[in-house]
Amino acid sequence: MSKMFLSRFMKDHAPDWFLGVRWVVLLGVLIAFIVGGCGPAQTTMAPQVSTKLTEEVQASPIYSPTAQPDADPSTFDDFLEEAFFAQITRDPELISELGLARVFGMDNSQLTNVSDAYQLETYQLLQDQLDTLHTYDRDELTSDQQLSYDLFEWYLDDWLRGKAFRFHDYPVNQALGEQNILIEFMVDRHPLHNLEDAQDYISRLDGFTEKFDQLIEWLQIQEAQGITPPMFVIERVLSQLDWYRSQDAEDFSLYTEFVAKLSNLSDISTEQISKLSLEAAQAIEGSVLPAYDKLHTYFGNLLASADNNDGFWKHPDGDSAYAYWLRHHTTLDLTADEIHELGLQEVARIQGEMEDLFAELGITGDNLTMKMNQVTFYGGTMPLRTNDDRQAVLDEYQALIDHAEQNLSDLFDLRPKADVVVEPVYAPNAPGAYYVSPSLDGSRPGMFYVNMTGVNVARYGMPTLAYHEAIPGHHFQIAIQQELTGIPSFRTGVNYTSYAEGWALYAEHLTWEAGFYENDPYGNLGRLQSELFRAARLVVDTGIHAKGWSREQAIDYMVETVGYSRSNMTSEVERYIVWPGQATAYKIGMIKILALRERAAQALGDDFDIKEFHNLILGNGAMPLGILERVVDDYIAERLSE
Repeated sequence: MSKMFLSRFMKDHAPDWFLGVRWVVLLGVLIAFIVGGCGPAQTTMAPQVSTKLTEEVQASPIYSPTAQPDADPSTFDDFLEEAFFAQITRDPELISELGLARVFGMDNSQLTNVSDAYQLETYQLLQDQLDTLHTYDRDELTSDQQLSYDLFEWYLDDWLRGKAFRFHDYPVNQALGEQNILIEFMVDRHPLHNLEDAQDYISRLDGFTEKFDQLIEWLQIQEAQGITPPMFVIERVLSQLDWYRSQDAEDFSLYTEFVAKLSNLSDISTEQISKLSLEAAQAIEGSVLPAYDKLHTYFGNLLASADNNDGFWKHPDGDSAYAYWLRHHTTLDLTADEIHELGLQEVARIQGEMEDLFAELGITGDNLTMKMNQVTFYGGTMPLRTNDDRQAVLDEYQALIDHAEQNLSDLFDLRPKADVVVEPVYAPNAPGAYYVSPSLDGSRPGMFYVNMTGVNVARYGMPTLAYHEAIPGHHFQIAIQQELTGIPSFRTGVNYTSYAEGWALYAEHLTWEAGFYENDPYGNLGRLQSELFRAARLVVDTGIHAKGWSREQAIDYMVETVGYSRSNMTSEVERYIVWPGQATAYKIGMIKILALRERAAQALGDDFDIKEFHNLILGNGAMPLGILERVVDDYIAERLSE
């Protein structure tokens, strides 16, 4: 599909505001535009998104590499568009989430293929695209095209590096494995606006059989290579599968949510609703539940050979695989030892700052948990018992966001057009808070979701959470990136954990520098504890996967070091075990952004403009940290030459 065709489509089918907006695509970047679980919570994984293709697109591919010597620079931007579209159309579930099925001539009836054979086709596509990219003479491109060249090259190279380690992964896990995210996709993100969408929904229910067969075949290949999850993961997965299998078809959320949504469609008759409801129940009974039975049988058999070793070090070539995942998430070539030592240094520094504040406030205790319990008491809590209570919490978060929005004029002149609002979520196993980007058509603002389960909310942690998830954190970075124009689509769609989460942690620090905690020492302790939590992750993630730490040893360290509850730290550590390297990216990204700002400030002296620096960081889309560093260095050199 050419950019020209795309522009034509958007003119015919979208409001003018939408014409400058590119697609928010997550191609394997595991935080991206649904940013979940930035703080301690019971489940904190954001969905992985792969690059897969429907049968229709396979038959008539959108992009076929036609590498030519000395490729014409005038075709470079079109090449990037075509290549990126070829990637995202390999994932029909993603296309449905983005509402782009019509754009690509697809429907919403197919589930994404997860077989190894299909993944290998994707790797071949990426290799072909990288080969074609290299036919362009970088020196012949404009400076902005050169940046796009470098970004696309890093992105493709990173995924191709991962080919050798594609089985060093746990696609079925206790946190947000395929057995859970597929149901969430169907219930929450499959479009259901008309009769055709409803029929596609049922087709996807029927597709559970094939998808789970592909998944089990993949797991069997992985098992044959000696790569299996720890025992606790298998036990938790079996428990989840038991719960799904215990439900009658008409009690399953796949059925109840479908029927509820059908009742809200005005163009479907009562007779059609009855027919569709019956077909959905039959599909759940005939395809979904047997698929879960088969997966349960596989994991039940796997339990007999399971062990209690939790780190990637136990797998064949596990050290190399972990090194890959560290680079993938941090985007830097740092070793596990370097990251571990950095974490220990940061933990000591932040704990020292907290001890100074404790002393000023007269807070004493034998450990950090005791001291933070006093912070909770003196800082106050907000109850969550009644609807009025919960609304008061939401209003408080909104007030914090509004205050930030109104008091950042000295730091930013680039701001997103989209607003952000606070919304409740009621789910005990969901993250404590998370951010979802604005809709691409402008119909919905950015959403800062707050989990309202529990007894109360400690006030000391509320400001930092609001600044991290909304303004000037995730909402500023992601909504601005989404709204960028004049650059290739992949630069507005691809994100990197170290960049996005690094920015959000930097935003926490920035609000402290701006004086937001000046009269709130308890809130400032909340900010420091939040940063300490991310620093401790550097120690624990590398401890588990490179140094042989046990799950219990890691949990003990987190509780003693950070002062959060044992239940929260247990779920956090278990997330690190099944998602190696991801948790290290947050603090590393923050440190890099702060270092680059200091470098620019030292070099430019009185000519340093923090607004200009923030424009540079946010105005080019997400970048691997090494490329971001080069962009900042080029900016410094250009400003010095003026």
